[in-house]
Amino acid sequence: MGALSEAEARALAERAVEEAGGAREVYRNPRYALAMNATRTFTYDGLDVELRHGEIASPAIVTVGGYVFEIHEDGIELLIRPRQRR
Repeated sequence: MGALSEAEARALAERAVEEAGGAREVYRNPRYALAMNATRTFTYDGLDVELRHGEIASPAIVTVGGYVFEIHEDGIELLIRPRQRR
């Protein structure tokens, strides 16, 4: 499979957030730092999508294919794109 586009990564990230209960549920329910369920991994078409609930000092995020999205109460926002090779 080739490089993942930002639109494809966003669609997968949003799918994982929805399966976890929606952006509001993930954003409003932080986990303790050592909680066993602080991170969940979803696999779609062979790609891993990692969802991490927020904590006091860190945001809730979802990562896929090098893209990192921050989860807010009303949706997700792109934070980091994968590095481009020159």
